[in-house]
Amino acid sequence: MKLSALLKHLGPGFVTGASDDDPAGIGTYIQTGAQFGYLQLWIALLSFPFMAVIQEMCGRIGLVTGQGLAAVIRNNYARPVLIFVITIQVVTNTINIGADLSAMAESAQLLWHIPYYLLLALTTLITGALIVLVPYRNYAVYLKFLGLALLTYVISAFTVHVDWRQVLTATFVPHFEWKKDFILTLIAVFGVTISPYEFFWQSQEEVEELVDEHKIKQEESSRPNASRADVRFLRYDTVFGMFFSNAITFFIIITAAATLNAHGHTDVQSAAQAAEVLKPLAGSFTFLLFSVGIVSAGLLAIPVMAGSSAYAVGGAFNWSRTLSKPFWQEWRFYGIIVASCVIGLLVNALHIPPFKLLYYAAVLNGVISPVLLFIVTQIASNRKIMEQFTNSRFSNVMGWSLCVFMTFALIAFVVLSRT
Repeated sequence: MKLSALLKHLGPGFVTGASDDDPAGIGTYIQTGAQFGYLQLWIALLSFPFMAVIQEMCGRIGLVTGQGLAAVIRNNYARPVLIFVITIQVVTNTINIGADLSAMAESAQLLWHIPYYLLLALTTLITGALIVLVPYRNYAVYLKFLGLALLTYVISAFTVHVDWRQVLTATFVPHFEWKKDFILTLIAVFGVTISPYEFFWQSQEEVEELVDEHKIKQEESSRPNASRADVRFLRYDTVFGMFFSNAITFFIIITAAATLNAHGHTDVQSAAQAAEVLKPLAGSFTFLLFSVGIVSAGLLAIPVMAGSSAYAVGGAFNWSRTLSKPFWQEWRFYGIIVASCVIGLLVNALHIPPFKLLYYAAVLNGVISPVLLFIVTQIASNRKIMEQFTNSRFSNVMGWSLCVFMTFALIAFVVLSRT
């Protein structure tokens, strides 16, 4: 199959899954492999069905209602709930954007030796300009292409010496240690894997697809005539996207375990630092793959995060919000995107270490995740909203279980952080 045909058959679920492996997430997965070797590989397997189920719910909400998640919350929940969710979502996204911009600039500096702050400004300008200036139809293809670029991490795992017997054991036989560092890393991995910004993005991208295919004129203009075939495609696309995301996570941990952990480098503070350490351990090719992968991941994830914030704010205040129209017609919507990128850039002026930024973002994600998981599962199982396309029993069990798990994860995170 030609690349153009493959990209055409990939939907919002694939882009959402690929964007989950942002530079901040990559840094977390590298730290996991560096610190614990192969011992936490089972997390990639465990998180896959939960990710697939919750993202399918978000996509189905957009497909069936013709509204993004923020608009559905606005129409069905009290305004304080809406404002709380949107505010923390936007703040968390902005902090993550700042951390990702820093990781991209550091990685690009390893490749081209250009001053860090110049690269930081350039990456901010490029990512912001792409989402503001490129029409949606072309932009969607660009995002899918960048998602495929993450396959560099799969390739990198086969350029180093890996103990595949240990990999199989660690994947299918969960290992757990009741220790602060082990549990905090476990929580961090789940926190960056199941990210609230993806909930808003995928639901809204399903609406963008409906508008692009002329099934509705614009968001909230009418209820689309969704079919079971549409829902099936959404489900397959989302499952594939989440599988792709977790596969990338899996191979990043493997590479870090086989190189960094195996050579005693157990404390890695950023994805760029890991790429630099890899060069003498695994060779120039693996170093190049990791560095290019970090930059590609940022070019994919930052526009998704900024777009998620704009969709969330636009949905909360009932603004017109679409990537299909130019800047001058959607200036408030695009203004949020530009502001998110610029403030994310300015966050780096505070000279907060990248992992400290991730810590703050993880805390905020921990606050909002259980609330959003509860809301998404409740909406997707509400017959008044979803009509005949409500959750199956399996989806409800998985959704509520994930909600409970993330609640306990938040409690554990707070307790362990204070000890």
